[in-house]
Amino acid sequence: MEIVLFHPEIPPNTGNIARLCAATRTPLHLVEPLGFSLEDRYLKRAGLDYWPHVEKHVWPDFAAYLRHAGRDRRLVMTSARGGEPVQHFAFSSRDALVFGPESRGLPQDMLERSPWHVRIPMGGAVRSLNLSTSAGIVLYAALARCGMLEAWG
Repeated sequence: MEIVLFHPEIPPNTGNIARLCAATRTPLHLVEPLGFSLEDRYLKRAGLDYWPHVEKHVWPDFAAYLRHAGRDRRLVMTSARGGEPVQHFAFSSRDALVFGPESRGLPQDMLERSPWHVRIPMGGAVRSLNLSTSAGIVLYAALARCGMLEAWG
């Protein structure tokens, strides 16, 4: 299981996701361009002292990430606009959970790269959830579905 942030824009969101990745031993992949510097104090503060425990990779573009991932990763695209509800999605331990930029989500050409799409069901007038909240929901649903939480109790 991996988390891929495609063009993340907001440092505290990425810092919070890094903390999530440290807690779950999930590799974090950042696809440039980033909307901040990795030296950003807000990014570091959100990740607190967990950054040394994050397996972090930075890629110049999505093609570079794909060369790394090879064919053994299934790209699971996330979208507030469509996809299978997270609670019904058949996750695999080899999934790469791909999240788009906070201001606009994954662009259509990215969504078309994979037939696997997942969404978080929402009621009410809210269009989308915060990126770090969404990453936590999707990652923990995926880990639970794959039985990968059992070792932690």
